[in-house]
Amino acid sequence: MYLRRHAEKTIKKLSKMFGAVMVTGARQVGKTTMLQNIKPKIPYITMDDSILCDTAQNLSGTFFKDNPPPVFIDEIQRAPQLFSQIKMHIDKSHKKGLFFLSGSQQFQMMKNVSETLSGRIGLINLLGFSLREIQKIKFDKPFIPSESYLTERSNNHKAIDYEEVWYYLHRGQLPELALNKSFDWRLYYSAYLKTYIERDVRQLINIGDELKFSKFMRATAALNGQLLNLGGIAREIGISQPTAERWLSVLVASNIIYLLKPYFNNVFKRSVKAPKLYFLDSGLAAYLTQWNTASVLQSGAMAGHFFESFVISEILKSYYNNGILEPPIYFYRDKDMKEIDLIIEDSGTIYPIEIKKHADPSLKDIKAFSILDKIPDIKRGNGGVVCLYDKIISLSERDKVIPVSYL
Repeated sequence: MYLRRHAEKTIKKLSKMFGAVMVTGARQVGKTTMLQNIKPKIPYITMDDSILCDTAQNLSGTFFKDNPPPVFIDEIQRAPQLFSQIKMHIDKSHKKGLFFLSGSQQFQMMKNVSETLSGRIGLINLLGFSLREIQKIKFDKPFIPSESYLTERSNNHKAIDYEEVWYYLHRGQLPELALNKSFDWRLYYSAYLKTYIERDVRQLINIGDELKFSKFMRATAALNGQLLNLGGIAREIGISQPTAERWLSVLVASNIIYLLKPYFNNVFKRSVKAPKLYFLDSGLAAYLTQWNTASVLQSGAMAGHFFESFVISEILKSYYNNGILEPPIYFYRDKDMKEIDLIIEDSGTIYPIEIKKHADPSLKDIKAFSILDKIPDIKRGNGGVVCLYDKIISLSERDKVIPVSYL
């Protein structure tokens, strides 16, 4: 069964604007399936095929004579020699939508893109299923807690109960696991992790000690939804700070984690500088931290952090699926521990969001929003508390309770 992806519309739009379109994303998020669904009639070539990959690397000049565009090339990072040939074809023909590319290693791919295909390629970053996609909702605009957004979203909305949220949060959003409820959760993520380390990490860096890298991933998962303390992780695992930094950059580049930057303004000189760390697939984070059932996770010590991470990932998907590669989202925390979980910036207006796993929000949840009134020349827009309550209600003149199903 194929579940429609919201990124499809953006890819079709990009293919009319550029000679090539590239879809990046972690393994098993559905890049190949989506592109094959969008372009079922064009030839599909995967660089996982060792013979084709050798040909692409050693005979790149004649590769597209045997495989003329339009063409879909999967795992393009394995054959970097093709990028210059793609550039030549695009420059010669001036046609749009000639090449559809995908891959799971942004380090190598983006280096080649910036050097050879700048201005010739449209980019999109794909994550796992969103709640919107799972619920088969057509509404696909980026999340923002404005009146107009919430009104339009309420006309394209399906309720989701408390237990179901925790089921999807624990199960994860990787398509195969989400669509096949009979698949064993532990076995799937065990195999996923092994494949990721052996195929992606080994090619990016010489990790030397796979056991320590696995421990490093578990240590980062234990910080899911919290401030990054890389020095603490390095000491815990027994690796140097530069090694920890290098390994962290691999997790970011391969779309395993997302680092949310702190909101910076000269007025806020007491704000923290460290980013917050979020796993982009909550199921993988749950597996790494050994929360083996949804009910145990839901009542566990990390439930709030996991719910926050899940919400951040859902919001990121709403932007990524629209082709916005760097969503304008931040968080705020100062040295007095005053915190706003999420700040969305749009056209000079900032929208504050608190994220709470409970279903009984109150005014105390938005107390920190008053910090934003101190910022000169910036308009403070509507805010809200994203939580597990089931209705939109007003908390103040500008702030509302926003059910997670409205993301």
